Amino acid sequence: MIVDNYATHKHANVKACLKRHPRFHIHFTPTSSSWLNLIERWFAELSHNRLKRGVFNSVKQLVTVIEEYVEHHNQNPKGYQWHKTAEQILEKVKRAKAALDKCLSE
Repeated sequence: MIVDNYATHKHANVKACLKRHPRFHIHFTPTSSSWLNLIERWFAELSHNRLKRGVFNSVKQLVTVIEEYVEHHNQNPKGYQWHKTAEQILEKVKRAKAALDKCLSE
């Protein structure tokens, strides 16, 4: 399973569960590479296409808008498809990490 670097995925309880179930392995997406996680892409689209354009006066109203967006999205779902090879993606991650490391060292 692929997960982000959120601390809960590294918690002792998670590690213990994985130890009990050795057929499961966690692979972490590289730091600053949330774009590799497809659910992050979906949430970005939700935010860009619906939430940033709205004004919500209550949590209930916000939940309703999100549920309507999901329902509309599910009426004509389209899967995500990578258009780059694994090598191209890994090269981009490598360049991004180098740029971030350079920025942090300055």
